[in-house]
Amino acid sequence: MSHSTYIRFFDQIGIGDVPLVGGKNASLGEMYRKLSSQGVRVPNGFAITAEAYRYMLEAAGAWDALHAALDGLDPDDVKDLARRGKRAREIIYGAGLPKDLAAEIIAAYRTLQEQYGEDVSLAVRSSATAEDLPTASFAGQQDTYLNIRGDESLLDACRRDFASLFTDRAIHYRVDQGFDHFKVALSIGVMKMVRSDLAASGVMFSLDTESGFRDVVFITGAYGLGENVVQGAVDPDEFYVHKPTFSAGHRTVLRRSLGDKAVKMVFVEGETRQTTRNLPTPKADREHFCLEDADVLELADAAIKIEQHYGHPMDMEWAKDGLDGQIYIVQARPETVASQRRVTEIESYVLDGHAEVLTVGRSVGEKIASGTARVIADVAHLSDFKPGEVLVADITTPDWEPVMKTAAAIVTNRGGRTCHAAIIARELGIPAVVGAGNATSAVPSGQRVTVSCAEGDSGKVYDGIVPFHAEKTEIGDMPRPITGIMINIGNPEIAFKTSFLPNDGVGLARMEFVINEYIKAHPLALLHPDKVKNATTRQTLAHMLRGHPDGAQFFVQRLSEGIGTIAAAFWPKPVVVRMSDFKSNEYATLIGGVDFEPDESNPMIGFRGASRYAHPAYAEGFGLECLAMKRVREEMGLTNVILMLPFVRRVKEADDVLAAMAEYGLKRGENGLQIYAMCEIPNNVILIDQFAKRFDGFSIGSNDLTQLTLGVDRDSEIVAFDYDERDDGVKEMIRLAVEGCRRNGIHSGLCGQAPSDYPEMAEYLVELGIDTMSLNPDTVIATTQHVLEVEARLGRKADDKPSGEVAQR
Repeated sequence: MSHSTYIRFFDQIGIGDVPLVGGKNASLGEMYRKLSSQGVRVPNGFAITAEAYRYMLEAAGAWDALHAALDGLDPDDVKDLARRGKRAREIIYGAGLPKDLAAEIIAAYRTLQEQYGEDVSLAVRSSATAEDLPTASFAGQQDTYLNIRGDESLLDACRRDFASLFTDRAIHYRVDQGFDHFKVALSIGVMKMVRSDLAASGVMFSLDTESGFRDVVFITGAYGLGENVVQGAVDPDEFYVHKPTFSAGHRTVLRRSLGDKAVKMVFVEGETRQTTRNLPTPKADREHFCLEDADVLELADAAIKIEQHYGHPMDMEWAKDGLDGQIYIVQARPETVASQRRVTEIESYVLDGHAEVLTVGRSVGEKIASGTARVIADVAHLSDFKPGEVLVADITTPDWEPVMKTAAAIVTNRGGRTCHAAIIARELGIPAVVGAGNATSAVPSGQRVTVSCAEGDSGKVYDGIVPFHAEKTEIGDMPRPITGIMINIGNPEIAFKTSFLPNDGVGLARMEFVINEYIKAHPLALLHPDKVKNATTRQTLAHMLRGHPDGAQFFVQRLSEGIGTIAAAFWPKPVVVRMSDFKSNEYATLIGGVDFEPDESNPMIGFRGASRYAHPAYAEGFGLECLAMKRVREEMGLTNVILMLPFVRRVKEADDVLAAMAEYGLKRGENGLQIYAMCEIPNNVILIDQFAKRFDGFSIGSNDLTQLTLGVDRDSEIVAFDYDERDDGVKEMIRLAVEGCRRNGIHSGLCGQAPSDYPEMAEYLVELGIDTMSLNPDTVIATTQHVLEVEARLGRKADDKPSGEVAQR
């Protein structure tokens, strides 16, 4: 077809041809030419050039009529705009296609029929060009005609498309942008129609659009034609694929979430040409993902190749053909929002006014938030809570978490800085004031309040809306201290964003958050739904498992994807994952949990941690945790994961649990697997030389170590005055632990609350020469700066790094 005057097939055009064929066609041609050989499937087609548009108008002598229609236009007079736009469209449509141009279009159509079969249907898409500014975006300004068949229908669609250069909104857009209507031309793309009306379609990005994190491909999709996903008319399925492990040969979806996909856009046979309509998606389809994993991985592969070809993050549209079952890339353009974001800035919050203080408690996080207070008495009233309100409650439990996720801030009567509400608020990155004592009576429901955690240890709830602002700090060139600064995190949803903080990895990834948020059911209830006594609960479990072969697969997939997301966010730095550390009362609040848990009077020092893992009452549940972690390391390829056992009371218990893990394929030393233990029981310190032979490192849990050294129940607000990590006895325990690790040549870290809350504790740890400390995200910057000052004062240099170093750092 090279002799053709007005037609260019995709294999004849590239990204340099925007003035001739517009941005959309130039991009399709570029991919068809350069990436088809690499397995990126682009539907073939041809561009009717901008020259053809001008030739058509000249042949009909239509320029003068167009000037008459448009000169003197008042774009703010809606009626005038509509009248003139209609006239301009009539002129262009009425001009008709010159015979030689029409013949070239039909000849090109025949070529596509030879390639794809006689009954191939076509998509006729506009691709606008502005001669003087090839970078202008005309996305969505002109018309697209889909599922076109037959010579007459094709020629008619081309005439309509040329005329759509003068839709009211296109005219208005050009006036706003300062473009001359007579210098803008329209090229048309005619390509094989991908029959996604019979399958699925969507949008994908070669980075995470929320955080700007570059190491993932983010894919969205729904059933039917792609317009719904592009416009945000449906809640689509979402998938992430991790680029570094994908490139190393691992083929797994990192994380997925099921969208509602309530409607799907399909074709309806019209009078003269096909129109589209949204129909309800069948319930069975809504409960399944619109793509198989193989499709997701094929899309990720294409996204990576397209990004590498263009050299920057890309925004792409894809469609799956319901007839041939193949996936096609139908559009690619540079991503212009998330990729521009600066990731070297961290924000801190400052209160700009004063007001009456309604109540005071312990502050969690360092943010400020305002909203309407909503006092919730118990779980039964959770439905009264509206997103964006301030949750005020006596206490929160895991079954409150769906509502907590939508809160602007959280305020509780009870609990300390390590209670459920505090931990969850930290995970979610929202301010919380805990242990306020009288919050539910002092803060009136329905009143506007401001919750401030930006004023030190005391969190305050102010009456009314108090102004505040966030200050941004540049962290681009902050030096790394000798002491490793790691991060505590449990929420996969903030992992990508959190990874931009200066850090040496994750010192504590809490499995409990993932189980609470993404699994919600007790592992034994998933394995043995027949043993769940309540019929409604059994129905809930059955509903949760739809689309999964069984409860075990559901648990393993959900847990591995949650933990995998955290491991991927910090790859290749070490990520220390603590196996589940619920107490029996917390396990009992999981769906079906009450049938599998004992009723203990003091669960804080009861059936928890390692003692559960090898015990017949929970061994099967621990098995699922092990299978999930094996999947993260081996199938997903995230070998930066280090596993950690909590609450290991005795040496024999350590041996029993390590043996059980080995049976599930998690053998210390194999495939580079390191296993740590929490050092949080005085016996761990007393017998550290024996424990050290069994583990690669210890992470000191200052919360539990304080509780058990001082004999203070850390859940009890009555004796909270006696709970202090800075007590000399606790500090001595920490010293003995750090020295014991060094003596045995294993890693020493601390992942409790202490260094986040008390600068003097961070200082003490640096003086001891601890290898790492793991902090809450909101205290990383300040503590890092403090640690650098302490190290400088002590005259520490980089070659002073302690021996029991984290292997991957």
